[in-house]
Amino acid sequence: MKTKVVKIGNSRGIRIPKSLIHESGLKNEVELEISEGQIIIKPISTNRESWDTAFKKMAKKQDDILLDNESILSQSRWDQEEWEW
Repeated sequence: MKTKVVKIGNSRGIRIPKSLIHESGLKNEVELEISEGQIIIKPISTNRESWDTAFKKMAKKQDDILLDNESILSQSRWDQEEWEW
C-alpha cells in the first residue's frame, strides 16, 4: 500500500488507514524504531504479560547485567555486617 508523506507543522506524517490501525492493534500511543533504514511502528503494551518476552530478549542480547555490579562487589564491612532490612 502506498501513501504520501504530508507536512504537519515542522514535522512530517503519514495517514494510516483504519483497517491497518485495527489489524495492528495500534492505540493512542505507539513506539517508533529505526531498523535497517525502515521505520517500525509498534503498539505500546501496558500488559505485564509482555514483560516476560522483553526480559527474555534482554537476556538473549546480554542486556540484563547489573549496572551497579562494582558497588555490590565492593561493599564495606558495615554493609555486610551491620545493615538490616
